[in-house]
Amino acid sequence: MIAALYVQANGCYAGLDGVDPWSIERDARQYDGPWPVVAHPPCARWGRYWGGAPLQKPRLKLGDDSGCFAAALASVRRWGGVLEHPEASHAWATFGLLAPPRTGAWIVADWEGGWTCCVEQGWYGHQARKATWLYAKGTNLPSLKWRRAPGDFVRFEDGYHSAAERAVAKARRIKTGACQRLSHKQREATPPEFRDLLLSIAATAQPEALAA
Repeated sequence: MIAALYVQANGCYAGLDGVDPWSIERDARQYDGPWPVVAHPPCARWGRYWGGAPLQKPRLKLGDDSGCFAAALASVRRWGGVLEHPEASHAWATFGLLAPPRTGAWIVADWEGGWTCCVEQGWYGHQARKATWLYAKGTNLPSLKWRRAPGDFVRFEDGYHSAAERAVAKARRIKTGACQRLSHKQREATPPEFRDLLLSIAATAQPEALAA
């Protein structure tokens, strides 16, 4: 059994054999074992636009996620498994984790036995490249698709965009007649292939060994 923390009630983890999904209604901060975990803690207050929209007044608070990331990290460290967050998440520095290279192998993340890496979800079925940082502990560390994913991916992973990104969007609309921008739901979705990768990592954890 694997506990999937901070997932959508009717999302890609629902109804899977051997998976115990914890949606927002269950409050994954209260998870207390005994299964290894796949954790998707909310990232809005940790990412590039943690303060809200460019004209947001007053600015929102960095890391104000009601303790979700801290609880998710503690669960991975205690029960084994893997946690995912967007590339360049401020949570890494806040919790003393080393930032992984943009593409490459797993590296040591901390003094707690954790490992971290950066991988693009575009390799695993996402419509955008969606570079993602992983933190794992107590698991086997598989070799992933480290390079930049090939293809013409949608670039818009966040809610607000630079002038250069807007120019690309305009050019694509002229060329294709369609707006090449993902909805919030599409940006946040975990592709089934990437979900299965995370579950396969967590499945190798041995919580009893971590507790010893």
